[in-house]
Amino acid sequence: MAQPEPDPRLEVVTVDGDVPDSALAEPIADPTPEAIHDVVVRFDDAVDDWWDAHLRGRPKIDRMYYIASHLGDFSLIWFMVGAAQGLRSDRDANAFIRLAVVLGLESLAVNQGIKRLFRRPRPVIEDPHPHPVRKPLTSSFPSGHSSAAFTAAGILASRDDPLTPVYLAAAAIVATSRIHTRMHHAADVVAGAGLGLAFAAVARRVWTLPHRR
Repeated sequence: MAQPEPDPRLEVVTVDGDVPDSALAEPIADPTPEAIHDVVVRFDDAVDDWWDAHLRGRPKIDRMYYIASHLGDFSLIWFMVGAAQGLRSDRDANAFIRLAVVLGLESLAVNQGIKRLFRRPRPVIEDPHPHPVRKPLTSSFPSGHSSAAFTAAGILASRDDPLTPVYLAAAAIVATSRIHTRMHHAADVVAGAGLGLAFAAVARRVWTLPHRR
């Protein structure tokens, strides 16, 4: 008798994002209702089609987004900005420590917490990338680059109010680079950005620092 097809929404996620050969834990179901799932897929397809028509394949835009994606790996760009600011004074050094700790907790919560509740495949890549890009093994939902970017932007903006538009613009470029490079679906990026802003708001309330004068 033919065996039934396995339900792809009931796969087990390991720490590194791979599905083990023999699962030792009970499978975790994707909690997304089917109706919401359909809306999300249509949204992702529409954004991807627009990106193909207007942005992908343009050398300068490709280069910018692939560089941004690399700088977002492991929150490199945000640690660089925070460390540079931390050299100015003891107060700024404390701000960098806060940024580093919050980004570490954000990464743990997203990559080893929220992502483990979902097993969303990453976008299918049919054409070769114009530039190298690191390919994570974790679930596509939500985007870790996006959540880290907007967590960092929210933390940095809390002490540098005049530079808030700069931080948010940089976060948006890093986040949308994941759409451009086809490492994430658009909904993954939107969800990650929302999570990042929420993490930043909580961190600012729990761990307050004086504004820079």
